[in-house]
Amino acid sequence: MTETSSPFMTTYRGYLSNILKWEELETLWQTVRGSDSNWFVYAVGETLPQTPSSREELSTFIDEIDKLLRQEHQESYCGIVYVDDRDSPSLIKIYDPNHLGSSCGPGWGEVLPGWVLSTMPPQELEVTSPIANNRRRWWRKLLGQ
Repeated sequence: MTETSSPFMTTYRGYLSNILKWEELETLWQTVRGSDSNWFVYAVGETLPQTPSSREELSTFIDEIDKLLRQEHQESYCGIVYVDDRDSPSLIKIYDPNHLGSSCGPGWGEVLPGWVLSTMPPQELEVTSPIANNRRRWWRKLLGQ
């Protein structure tokens, strides 16, 4: 990871609350959609966004990531989304259901989220393992590339 003293990295490395229930995720999405903040949508391993997403882009991302999480994380709970403040979020980490790692593994390094939503310009997160091509295609399709 790059510079650690920026507001983004301080928040990224700080305490984040787990969104455990699917209903809590729905509430979080409503809060983000209703926010007056500008949101950067960063797909980790892809080019950093230079500008915040438009309201339409943000809404499309929320719809599509919610659909992806529910289809591919087939559990009765969410548990793979983390937020700095549920009532007034400024950073949300979304982990890829197909790349969760293991908390009991031999310590192969940090498992990065697949996506980060932030009201602060994000900093590049150093990817140490390849991003699956299906995720790259999903992201590029979402962006219309």
